Amino acid sequence: MTEEDKMTILIVDDEKNTREGLARALKRQYRVFTAESAETALSVLSEETVDLMLSDIRMPGEDGLSLLKTVRQRYPSVLCILLTAYGSIETSVEAMKSGAYDFLTKPVNLDQLDIKLDQALKTRKLESENRELRKRLDDRYGFENIIGTSEPMQALFDTIRQVSPTQANVLIQGASGTGKELVARAIHRLSTRSDGPFVAVHCAALSATLLESELFGHEKGAFTGAIAQSKGRFELANGGTLFLDEISEIDLSIQVKLLRVLETRTFERVGGEKTLSTDIRVVAATNRNLKEYVEAGKFREDLYYRLNIVDIRLPPLSERKSDIPLLCAHFIKDFSQKNNREITGIEPAAMALLQAYPWPGNVRELRNIIERMIVLSHGSLLTVMDVPANIRDDAQKAAEAAGEPNRTESLAQTEKRKILSALEAAGGNRSRAAVALGISRRTLHRKLAAWGMTAADGKADATPET
Repeated sequence: MTEEDKMTILIVDDEKNTREGLARALKRQYRVFTAESAETALSVLSEETVDLMLSDIRMPGEDGLSLLKTVRQRYPSVLCILLTAYGSIETSVEAMKSGAYDFLTKPVNLDQLDIKLDQALKTRKLESENRELRKRLDDRYGFENIIGTSEPMQALFDTIRQVSPTQANVLIQGASGTGKELVARAIHRLSTRSDGPFVAVHCAALSATLLESELFGHEKGAFTGAIAQSKGRFELANGGTLFLDEISEIDLSIQVKLLRVLETRTFERVGGEKTLSTDIRVVAATNRNLKEYVEAGKFREDLYYRLNIVDIRLPPLSERKSDIPLLCAHFIKDFSQKNNREITGIEPAAMALLQAYPWPGNVRELRNIIERMIVLSHGSLLTVMDVPANIRDDAQKAAEAAGEPNRTESLAQTEKRKILSALEAAGGNRSRAAVALGISRRTLHRKLAAWGMTAADGKADATPET
């Protein structure tokens, strides 16, 4: 083991013989620093990475207990073992309450010290590994499948990281398919409530009566069909996060009751008289402009401000097209595995089409299109011919409207070359060529007719552009 690989121990003791004796005993196995006072110890800690501090309790000036409290506050990852010649129960209890890992009495039994140090440093290493693992999980999975490196997405990630550890209610606004529930789940996963439940309610799918029962629960006999008591989502989400999707669609009568829960954290089940308490964080989402709903009298202003402590707006896919290759790679890997296909990627011309398309359905639409392309593909690489015709046409129109004629001409030429190549490989047999291309024979006939191909000889009347 090299010196750099060793764990580091700081010995703090005003008695020179004790300090140097312990240092000699430990240097074979650890990197060791020594300090004769609390002041010197803090100086060492400010300059060196220390895994464990071994400190005497009784020292002139600032004593070991005071030093322990300072170290736990400034350097929480440093484990602390305290030494005392007095060994009183009161001192030991106070040391443990102040955050000491353990304590030993003087004179120090070196065998006992070795055991405690080994245990402590294993704990230190495990905690460090767990912190690193949690960080990697937060980076990789904390945002679930929210994928992107574009500036709008990096700003979104920063907002999620900042708001998640708080208890503030969050309102997520964005078009359908932008991933509002994924963001809500990420906020829950990265919050202090992550061990509690995440309960989702899709408000637009339920009538006012059903939504009231769904949210607050009901007592037996509260209405026709209520044959037993039922807990509502506010009870089920206790200690966790309640996600209210499509919050703009709830009835005004339910809005009043929802406001009360947010203000008092209390409610009654439908048909019940007992007041229940709940400890929840609310994350709401909508694809509407909720402020406009307030101005139109469709949504209570006081409820809007209760929900909108933090407002997160999700960018549409059209505003972060640089993320499309990353999203495609993720979906290709996922759907290839699920559909038992060996798709290795997507050709540049096909990717250019996908990046030119405006994606009104956002990430959800892209996800569905990639799955369709994989299911219907004929090769290991997704090509222009795998892109649905309506996507190709709309992409070319969008590119032309954006002033990119050369790009669309190149895509058209690529499509033309592939069709003619498939036709040549099929010996002019259009049915076989259509099967190889994954398109219908009618579509192939239409394309060839547009290029001046004759039905008799299967050849173009003119040489195609290259």
